[in-house]
Amino acid sequence: MIRPRFDELIHAPTRLSIVSLIAATEWADFTFIRDSIGLSDSALSKQLTTLEDAGYVEIRKSFVGKRPRTSARLTSVGRAAFDQHVLALQEIVARAGASIIRDSKD
Repeated sequence: MIRPRFDELIHAPTRLSIVSLIAATEWADFTFIRDSIGLSDSALSKQLTTLEDAGYVEIRKSFVGKRPRTSARLTSVGRAAFDQHVLALQEIVARAGASIIRDSKD
């Protein structure tokens, strides 16, 4: 069973966007992540390095022809941290109860 655990590293908006995007893929291409989130190459590279240093992301570098290609995926540690963080967020939101659920007629 997964236990909720708020993760300060993942919670930063840019990193949360990156992790949630790559959580839905096996491997995500650097340009796909960059374009989907709207970051510069250097900003994305810095965030991926932070996540990699924490053991949350694995980076793969290869070549397609003569062009370098960088891809990223969540490690099992990163997947567990993300799942626990999402559960912690769900618990926080659930405390607000029905007040945050909008009626479809609004």
